[in-house]
Amino acid sequence: MFALIYIVMSLAAVSALTLMILRIGSMMADCPDNGPAVRVGTVTVATGFAAIGTGGAVLIGAILPFLPHAPFMGLMLALGLAALCLGLGFTQAVATLRVVLMPPVQPQPDAA
Repeated sequence: MFALIYIVMSLAAVSALTLMILRIGSMMADCPDNGPAVRVGTVTVATGFAAIGTGGAVLIGAILPFLPHAPFMGLMLALGLAALCLGLGFTQAVATLRVVLMPPVQPQPDAA
């Protein structure tokens, strides 16, 4: 029962954060200079986040069977750890999207 609650809640968090990445990317894609690059970057970052986040949620959920005497405590521990890890991943994903928007670096002529 607790494992099912964990899977539903953690995968719902992964889905919500992935949709937020896609939404942020669509707002950033309004920029006329970098719009196409942002669209491609957004899809790439969102799919990477979803894959890594889902894998992490499953790995964290694997600790639940090892706490049979305290299932509620295990559920809270797993949900808290999943929320922490997903939040850190979300922050990194949005930072990566910001880097995509930065203008390309122009090579400097040699000062010879």
